[in-house]
Amino acid sequence: MTTNSNNFAIFAGSASRDLAEQIAQGLGCSLGDMEVEHFADGEFSVYYKDSIRGKDVFLVQSTYPSSDNLMELLLMIDAARRASAHYITAVIPYFGWARQDRKDKPRVSIGAKLIADLLSAAGITRMITMDLHADQIQGFFNVPVDHLYASTVFVDYLKSEVDMDNAVMATPDVGGTKRANSYAKFLGIPMVICHKHRAKANEVAEMRIIGDVEGKDVLLVDDIVDTAGTITKAADLMIANGARSVRAIASHAVLSDPAVERIEASALKEIIFTDSIPLRKPCSKVHILSVSGVFAEAIKRVINHESISSLYSV
Repeated sequence: MTTNSNNFAIFAGSASRDLAEQIAQGLGCSLGDMEVEHFADGEFSVYYKDSIRGKDVFLVQSTYPSSDNLMELLLMIDAARRASAHYITAVIPYFGWARQDRKDKPRVSIGAKLIADLLSAAGITRMITMDLHADQIQGFFNVPVDHLYASTVFVDYLKSEVDMDNAVMATPDVGGTKRANSYAKFLGIPMVICHKHRAKANEVAEMRIIGDVEGKDVLLVDDIVDTAGTITKAADLMIANGARSVRAIASHAVLSDPAVERIEASALKEIIFTDSIPLRKPCSKVHILSVSGVFAEAIKRVINHESISSLYSV
């Protein structure tokens, strides 16, 4: 079934324009015309140049730091609601603040729930996102959430680049065991785990391997790489324990300093990301796979009221 571009419109926030343009191309349409006006004091406003009255509006914006990206998305949603859009879908390839999904110590906020409330209050009727840090974040919303997975693009790439007869799936921490186990089952390969202990946020104090990697081609999987301390330490540990090679896949390239320097200096042969976040600093070991096709197909199925479950490969 084809889509009728007269019934929907796609707009891009400043943080995700390149990805949004590719999504629009996949749907055979152009991005809607929107202007973000900045003021001297740091405030900004959003203005839709095209009429969106009665249309299904899709707003593409990842909410990685700074918080301006989130604020811009909230203004886009509010402006669309006030312009009488029929449905407003927030397409958030990377959902920021997702690591604050619970009270892990006294007197802290649950940031992911707060962001969900802000998006709902602004006026979204649906959210499409990819590889949330914790699946239960979907329950923070009272609107439908379509949770896509980057495995759709990762699996094909890994099959073309890695000898699966000698591969082993690994996770850099116990929290990623479910994700790694899903890949291992789908690819039909064994799995090992890294157990880590943090001294404080973004700093790994100790790490040990549970399982055998001797002579194996290790595939590390994670959802987010921030400062790259965990994943590079895990890669170095794999090589020290006899692994033949180590590759990593991760959905979201946050890559805060000194992530790029750590990746370059590590034992990683390659690290594969999606384009959910634009790569802000070049790195010779980084390979980017686009998820624009996955989002375009999901949006098309939402427009046509079709199931998206067949998009999930892992």
